[in-house]
Amino acid sequence: MNYAISVAQGASQSSRRVGVALVSEHDELICSAFEGEVRGASWYRTLRSKIQKLGTPSAHSLYLTINTLSADCSFELDELLKDVRIDRVYVGLPDPALTSYRDDDPVTTQGLIHRFPDNLQREILAQNQGVYAASEQNIECNPHYSTHRISETVSSRLTAKGFALSRGEVNANRGRVALASLLCRRYGIEHKEADSAVGDALSEAFDAKYGTYDYAFDARAANVRWSDDFVSVYRRSSTRSLATANILNVGVGAGYEAAALFSDCPQITFVDIAERGLANISGRIPSSRTIVSGAEDLSALPESSYDLYVSLRTYNSSFFDTSAAASEAHRVLKPGAVIIASVANGFLYTQRGCVVPGLIIPGTDFVDIYRGMDTANLIGAELDRIGFKEIRMFPTSTEIYLSAVTA
Repeated sequence: MNYAISVAQGASQSSRRVGVALVSEHDELICSAFEGEVRGASWYRTLRSKIQKLGTPSAHSLYLTINTLSADCSFELDELLKDVRIDRVYVGLPDPALTSYRDDDPVTTQGLIHRFPDNLQREILAQNQGVYAASEQNIECNPHYSTHRISETVSSRLTAKGFALSRGEVNANRGRVALASLLCRRYGIEHKEADSAVGDALSEAFDAKYGTYDYAFDARAANVRWSDDFVSVYRRSSTRSLATANILNVGVGAGYEAAALFSDCPQITFVDIAERGLANISGRIPSSRTIVSGAEDLSALPESSYDLYVSLRTYNSSFFDTSAAASEAHRVLKPGAVIIASVANGFLYTQRGCVVPGLIIPGTDFVDIYRGMDTANLIGAELDRIGFKEIRMFPTSTEIYLSAVTA
């Protein structure tokens, strides 16, 4: 992967910088190419020419920094895979011109495609900064998300408490345990003190971003029927009516979605790391129970108590421990109960009123169209590992739902 990125350095800085490397089963380089290596030719045409000269009908792995679209808007990777059998393909980023899912995209339609890790994705973005900055993937198109960054707030809150960490250091340790461990090493404090400082900073950061969240900037503003999507997923996952279910809703935010979905549900408990959203929902649904806690620690709740666990657009949150949260969900649910989690999968391009699908690449200002599906697949795998059954995925226009049942 690093080699493919270094190959891309050969491309002109004034254009899209793309690098590709073809590797044998013995991890030996067969050939490589970059955009513009041959004047006027794409990486695909240059690589295909080299492959034809070598007489190479197949390869073990291919590493491609950007899944590019050609001048006629076809995927060049798709064309290559028609010519050469490749066992494993690794892709860094989507083409910045890609703003919607397409049936001919090999990344979403073929099972052999894997992704570069986040740190290498950031390197590819740095190589192509100007190209992506001018694209719809730039979250400056959404004022709320471009000005409210969890990592920045966590950094400033920790610094105010005497623990100076840069945004880069926070992004490099994107987990509560990792951040607490960094504080322990740097400042020589006990883990309990470090964990408390990190927990407080995270709570304040999420409170600042979501406690008074303006849904005018939310992708759901372009999907007025988003609540119908949830109800549809629930009805396909359970025969019990929402009104009779004992519900646990984890990750309340400003309370908007909870009020829209659960106002008529008499048995409901709300959990969130930030207090402001819980206060909002307490006012809207006075009969509800509220608990200040993260999804990873539901120790205040007894096991096998709930019929339905709902966590919408929380499992893809910054610094979230999916494994711990899924374990706690499984613990508090009754046998045969349902979990519904969703992954946010779109940012509102406010000037145009349209949704750009995907999730922000951590530590950047850009949306990756593939990241929502990647994240949903990882969550589904974690639910399976924990012991949930009947795991199903339901993509919608603004988020991807996952449902599963306890054994």
